[in-house]
Amino acid sequence: MSDHIRVLIDQGVMRITFARPEKKNAITNAMYGALADALSQAERDVSVRAVLFDAEGDAFTAGNDLGDFAAVASGALKRSEMRVHEFLATLARARKPYVAAVTGLAVGVGVTMLLHCDLVYVAEDAKLTTPFVGLALVPEAASSWLLPARIGHARAYAMFALGEAIDGRTAAAVGIANAALPAREVKDKGLAAARALAKQPAGALQATKALMRDAEAIAAVMARESEIFTARLKTAEAAEAFQAFAQRRAPDFTKIA
Repeated sequence: MSDHIRVLIDQGVMRITFARPEKKNAITNAMYGALADALSQAERDVSVRAVLFDAEGDAFTAGNDLGDFAAVASGALKRSEMRVHEFLATLARARKPYVAAVTGLAVGVGVTMLLHCDLVYVAEDAKLTTPFVGLALVPEAASSWLLPARIGHARAYAMFALGEAIDGRTAAAVGIANAALPAREVKDKGLAAARALAKQPAGALQATKALMRDAEAIAAVMARESEIFTARLKTAEAAEAFQAFAQRRAPDFTKIA
């Protein structure tokens, strides 16, 4: 279990907290492993009736730690060794209800994971971005299918291709979130919702979720995305993106055919 993922079970709720605030909760390989392990435990443990995601600090999560991507691109780390695959698989096949309480920055997987949550509460001033193309990559977590289905092609494409951000109010208005609240109220609202779900009949909740989601189709989209994502990590465009990030400059893709 990573020190940067805190897990607490209380009153039927497994509370999973991103706890790397000094790095804006950027998710490392070890953190993905801890997330996957926690969610697998939640599915097995009959005492867990709902799962809540929240975070410490001023960001929900800045998304993937780009150091891991750079390691894959350089060959220092095999893509197959990255435990993000396990985390995404648990999201795809989740049976129990998931709730998210989002404050501050949510980047990449910090947004796409919300598409797998059943209730989402965001701060009004939260900032949600999915800048995959800007990193020479492609969407993940089945978001290439789920996000356009949720908010429409035009808005989803702008978020993916141009990295356009939306705030919490907009996230609620377009259907990514159930409600946008003052930041100080978000965690309490998320916890209250998770506890309310934990009191509902578990079998009926799980059957309802299964009816509302096509787990096999979601997993298939994830597999296609992962194949392309892995290939993209080895491209000259990705090398330029990661070098630019490390050098704190804007990438220049115009000279790459």
